[in-house]
Amino acid sequence: MKTSALRMKTFKIGGIHPPDYKLTAQHPIHTTRLPETAVVLLNQHLGALAQPLVGKGDQVKVGQLIAKANGFISANIHAPVSGKVVKVEPVADVTGYAQPAIHIAVEGDEWLESIDRSDDLITTCDLEPKAIVDRIFEAGIVGLGGACFPTHVKLSPPPGKQASCIIVNAVECEPYLTTDHRLLLEKGEEIVVGLCLAMKATNAPTGYIGIEANKKDAILYLQSISKKYPGIQVVPLQMKYPQGGEKQLIDAITGCRVPSGKLPIDVGAIVLNASTTFAIYEAVQKKKPLIERVLTVTGEALTQPGNYRVRIGSPMSMLAEEAGGVPENTAKLVAGGPMMGKALSSLNSPVTKGSGGLLMLASENAVRKPSRQCIRCGKCITACPMGLEPHLFMTLAEFEAWDQLEKAHIMDCIECGCCTFSCPSNRPLLDYLRIGKTTVGRLRKTRQQA
Repeated sequence: MKTSALRMKTFKIGGIHPPDYKLTAQHPIHTTRLPETAVVLLNQHLGALAQPLVGKGDQVKVGQLIAKANGFISANIHAPVSGKVVKVEPVADVTGYAQPAIHIAVEGDEWLESIDRSDDLITTCDLEPKAIVDRIFEAGIVGLGGACFPTHVKLSPPPGKQASCIIVNAVECEPYLTTDHRLLLEKGEEIVVGLCLAMKATNAPTGYIGIEANKKDAILYLQSISKKYPGIQVVPLQMKYPQGGEKQLIDAITGCRVPSGKLPIDVGAIVLNASTTFAIYEAVQKKKPLIERVLTVTGEALTQPGNYRVRIGSPMSMLAEEAGGVPENTAKLVAGGPMMGKALSSLNSPVTKGSGGLLMLASENAVRKPSRQCIRCGKCITACPMGLEPHLFMTLAEFEAWDQLEKAHIMDCIECGCCTFSCPSNRPLLDYLRIGKTTVGRLRKTRQQA
């Protein structure tokens, strides 16, 4: 079947069409060397910090539990390397703030014997649904698309809620990033099996894999694989950002819109990133905890851009070296992609479970244009995939009108950056929206604790 004949779906409200810059789409996944020291942060997930189980001087093996989940919304953390714990003390993460971390000096590469390190595909699973979720919890799986929400929580709907479908988010609409694309091509059947496991864990009868049209090879490959697995459908999607947003993807595939203040499970959907779904396969079928992941290291001036499988805790600087070093004309380093990524102050921060890429932008692409007054054109409103008013949010945030921001549904903002991208006055809308969301979120938490 020709991909041009495939019927493409998309979400209904807003969206933009930035250039995709998929420079590394045809670069196979390359495994990096081991770091000299792995710095494993304890805040690699939403929820409570993991509690360390090791201290200075302890010897650890790859896959060993070194920090346990501290509550239901938390996640286990495992040693990504073998060696000696040299210290447990804070280090700056990608935001520049110090966070508690376990520092492991690498000595060899000794794995726990319980982990199946073979490439053999395992398609059957005799585990009961709860046992599948338990194994995912034990392995410390979180959302690898960037949200880092503990996956065992997502696969445990509250009483009265039932998943009618599991959706694998293989859209990867963020410009430059190609991690999920390469995983689809190189680990496609493992991802399909991971989807089957998630369906069994939640008793969901249907599974969808949403893939954007710029990945025609992945669409055709996954369609050929999924024929062997009942209840699974590959859904080709139009190229439109932010197609990979959870609520936008549900809208595109099922036609259902998640109401304001509600969660995907309220419309019967659970969304899992493609990399997360592969991690589920490894956790359940191979008893392998989340100790490594694939990242895209990219930029127009890089000599060896590519997709790299790297141990969690490795320094970003090592990834830059693997890609040929930081080009001289680099003006900005970004953890993630250009739309939703975070600018790095240095390459000393470690890779975490939520790291999706390292982007090196040249000076001509990294300089902000001068901001001018709002001309009331409404382009930010038209572009907003959540149907919000970004220009109003920026004004309210400037005047610190937090109560009004909350009433205007600032917490519905998904921080996609469509407003800033579309603004002809170059106003820093997203910056102010993030300030507004952070402040309103903090005020809500204070009220709840009062």
